[in-house]
Amino acid sequence: MWLYLLKRIFFMLPMLLGITLISFTVIHLAPGTPVELQTTMNPKASLEAQKRLMELYGLDKPLYVQYWDWLKRMAFLDFGRSFSPDRRPVWDKIKERIGITLTLNLLTLIIILSLAIPIGVLASVKPYSWFDKGTTLFVFFGFSMPSFWLALLLILFFGVYLDWLPISGLTSLQFSQFTFWQKLQDLAAHVALPVLGAALLGLAGMSRYMRGSMLEVIRQDYITTARAKGLPEGTVIFKHALKNALLPVITLLGLSVPGLIGGSVIFETIFAIPGMGQLFYSAVMARDYPLVMAELVIVAFLTLLGNLLADVGYALVDPRIRTG
Repeated sequence: MWLYLLKRIFFMLPMLLGITLISFTVIHLAPGTPVELQTTMNPKASLEAQKRLMELYGLDKPLYVQYWDWLKRMAFLDFGRSFSPDRRPVWDKIKERIGITLTLNLLTLIIILSLAIPIGVLASVKPYSWFDKGTTLFVFFGFSMPSFWLALLLILFFGVYLDWLPISGLTSLQFSQFTFWQKLQDLAAHVALPVLGAALLGLAGMSRYMRGSMLEVIRQDYITTARAKGLPEGTVIFKHALKNALLPVITLLGLSVPGLIGGSVIFETIFAIPGMGQLFYSAVMARDYPLVMAELVIVAFLTLLGNLLADVGYALVDPRIRTG
């Protein structure tokens, strides 16, 4: 097993290199440059000033030279400086926001797993019941509803009509004056809507996959044998069937980690949450290449890490992988 994991980690490096090469090329193919966006509306920006900005950002060099320079900095985990007027280091900007995004995504994953697995198991144990039909209808809504539309509905219902929860920001204006418990309550109220929206979208698909996997497993011969031995139904379902039914869910869970971060762009922008998603959106709009590349590298790394964790989960659930 350890040799298998070492091979997987070794192959992650060329995959990450290929992802960075493609990403670097694609973002430079987008129309507009940082210099054009910064000087178009400025009548005092002469051609000489634009040329100096191009030299300052290193954009006057061929694309392959720019990529090689960026790659050499990345070897020392140096993301460079932002193209924004403040010229701050990219990592400083990411460091301020990455904790917020990871916390929101972790809460979302916990809610999805804690609800999707029981819903999928119960729907598979009692197929075509009212509960199964109700969850199927819920899944259809979850798959068909765009994330931005769901976010707007949550704002309209919980924030405007009921006035239960705040609709933007991470904290209130009087946050510094609150006590410790009041701060926790204020933070929970502000993250409730974006976490709820992301969890509802992820819950729809995960519960359906769990149901399909469980239906396939409980039809196997060893499940029939376990029931014929007189084992309690709970033991058959949760000890014998559930462990094998988790294999497809583990794969989806590994792939859902970068998907949640990508989806946070929409929710953080709509709810004005100062996380990586909002930062990535503003960086793309400003053609801030170092910041865009840094976030793409982090998402790519999380994607590969999610696949690796899925492989580890496979090995923990299926003893054939460990012995193989």
